[in-house]
Amino acid sequence: MQCATIGQEYGGLGLPASTYAKIIMRISAAWMALSGIFNSHLMMAAAVERFGTEAQKAHSLPDEFVRSNQPWPHQLRAWKRRGIRTVVNLRGGFDASFHALEKDACAALGMTLVNFTLTSRDAPDRDQLHAAKTLFETIEYPILIHCKSGADRASLFSALYVHFHLGGDIPTALRQLDIRYLHLKRGRTGILDYVFELYLAEGAPTGLTFSEWIDTPVYDPARIKAAYRARTKRSVLADLVPRE
Repeated sequence: MQCATIGQEYGGLGLPASTYAKIIMRISAAWMALSGIFNSHLMMAAAVERFGTEAQKAHSLPDEFVRSNQPWPHQLRAWKRRGIRTVVNLRGGFDASFHALEKDACAALGMTLVNFTLTSRDAPDRDQLHAAKTLFETIEYPILIHCKSGADRASLFSALYVHFHLGGDIPTALRQLDIRYLHLKRGRTGILDYVFELYLAEGAPTGLTFSEWIDTPVYDPARIKAAYRARTKRSVLADLVPRE
C-alpha cells in the first residue's frame, strides 16, 4: 500500500490512481491517521520515480551492489537480466509466502539466495558483524540486498558494506542510514545509527578500528540498547510508520 501507484519494476503495485483513491477512502473511514502515513510515503516515492535517477530508484551503490525492498519474482527476473547473481534476504521469514516465492524464483533463475537475518530495533551482535564482513569477502557479485521496505536493515547492511568492503570510514558509512532511504533515526530504528555514533565517541578516540572495538567488552548489545533508550526521546510517529 505504501507504493500502490509506483511501477512494479520499482517494487510498487502499479495501481491506477483511481483505484488507490478508493482504497484510501475505505481506510480513512476506519482510521484517518493511517491514510496519512500511506500518502506521505507515496508522495516521496512518486517524486523519486518521476524525477530520480535509475540509481536513486534502485538505491544502488557501485554496480556490484543494489539495495531494494522485497522483490517479487518478476522483479528478480528483471534484476537477473541486469546481471545480478546473488540475492541477500535480510528479513528471515522462512515460513512466510514471500520467502517461498523468492526461493523458488531464485532457483528457477539460477540466482544464489543468501539468508542473512538482521533486526532493525536492536544492536547487531559481534558475530553478525563479523559474519557480514566475511560475507562481503566471499559472496558472488553483483548482489541485490533487501529487507521489507529497503529502509532500515538494508541501510545497516549497506553501511557495513561501505565500511568493510569499500573501506569507507564510519562517517561515510553512516550516510547509508538516511531519510532518503526511508530510514528514520528518531524511532527505535535509530539504535542502528547509535551503534556507529557510539564507536565514534568511545572507540575511535582510542585508536581502535570498528572491527577491533566490537570485539572489546564495551561492545555489549544489551548495554547499547539500554543506553539508547535512556538518552533519546524517540518519535512515536516514526515507530508507527510501517517499514518492517
